[in-house]
Amino acid sequence: MLTIVVILAAACAPRPLATRQRPVVGVTQAPALPGAQPISVNDRVYTADQDSNTVSVINPKTDTVLGTIALGKPRMDVDADILGAMYDGEIDVHGLGFSRDGRYLDVVDVTTNAVHVIDTATNAVVHTIYLDRAPHEGFFSADGNELWVAERGVDTVAVIDWRHDRVIARIHSEDGPSKVVFSPDGRRAYVNHLRAEAFDVIDVPSRKIIQHVTVPNVAGGSSDEAISPDGKEIWLGMPDNGYTTAVVNAQTYKVEAVLNTGPRTNHPNFVTVDGVNYAYMTVGDLGQTLVYRRSTTGGPPTLVNRIQSHGLGPHGIWPSPDNTRMYVALQYSDAVDVIDTRSMKVIDTLRIGQSPMALVYVARTSPGSTAHLGKQGLGMRIENHPIEVQGVPGAAGNAQIRALPGVDEVVIDVRGLPANRAFTVYATRGNNATALLTAHSNEMGVIPEALAFVSFFANHYDKIVLRPSTG
Repeated sequence: MLTIVVILAAACAPRPLATRQRPVVGVTQAPALPGAQPISVNDRVYTADQDSNTVSVINPKTDTVLGTIALGKPRMDVDADILGAMYDGEIDVHGLGFSRDGRYLDVVDVTTNAVHVIDTATNAVVHTIYLDRAPHEGFFSADGNELWVAERGVDTVAVIDWRHDRVIARIHSEDGPSKVVFSPDGRRAYVNHLRAEAFDVIDVPSRKIIQHVTVPNVAGGSSDEAISPDGKEIWLGMPDNGYTTAVVNAQTYKVEAVLNTGPRTNHPNFVTVDGVNYAYMTVGDLGQTLVYRRSTTGGPPTLVNRIQSHGLGPHGIWPSPDNTRMYVALQYSDAVDVIDTRSMKVIDTLRIGQSPMALVYVARTSPGSTAHLGKQGLGMRIENHPIEVQGVPGAAGNAQIRALPGVDEVVIDVRGLPANRAFTVYATRGNNATALLTAHSNEMGVIPEALAFVSFFANHYDKIVLRPSTG
């Protein structure tokens, strides 16, 4: 494993951060320091399901999927004309956040530029606010009065008075702000960027950027971030360049380490077990969640385990407040893995909505209900097939075939190809081959998540083949 230690000078001295997470109304949210309340029947785990356009709702006490909240019709629903001019539902349910009292969940739809506020007691959408292009992830401020959402299609963070359905400010940052998280004391907001090698620190009362951290070029742009419960570190997940994640010291604003984690590094999160502080990082194309022991001296962390997923495409991740469980969304298996953090083993896998992306655990103090929950996206067929790559020794990939209403979705992910070349993907049955799409490898020799829509199951195809295009 390659570990590169990088030191960046801070432009100004930061204020001291609180060392303990402030409890709110008798409940402590995860990630939490040791001593938080145990898993409760009142708590909920949520996933944002991009293909079924739903939020899956899980009772973590019983590991039961209670149902889904539908925010739009499933992707490519042929009866809903989802890409037509008259469709008025949501598309690409993707991002999640929550209020510190556990009463509200925020849900971001990337393609239709919406953020919804859901009452966690009733599962009802109580507010919807439309934002600028391609919002991605956001969170409620510590006092719960504002909702801060990164507008990744532009260069702004929207500050929302969600109770009155209006954007009250926009904070300009670098290109492609991807997520907003707050420090444990609520005084700082941290913003990572997908299309800029940058990380910003914002003073919440003034809404001013007070620190700009340059992320090393080897790390590249960041899609997701998480702050440790002691407020000392922010970890950044870098999916695009194929192999890195970065660790930022939240007190000195120095990049402490750039780590070789693997292709399609996704989301980080944190637990403490037997006095040891760990960081977990999902790596989509490895099908693994990496476990690191965090440094106590400000140096690089140490890789201690690789947890193999019970499915493909680990993506969103969140622990329980008592640090006993870690929940991982499996994007390419429409499932959630439940990990016991003491044994570092998967102990349960739950089938949920289609193509889960973000995942959060929300602790609650009062009973919830199954009101406004349905079954959209649940129990749908999904298969994973290795891709037969012809004419390129050493290249490999996987195809996920997912049943949607009236059509099937085929997701192609291939690595080890020559850079910037055209390839054609075929579905085959015996000696019969049908061309599905032509896609180009990028500069790293990767075709990431190319999509085709075809009646795969009805035509009894049994293999996916990729060949260099001719002509």
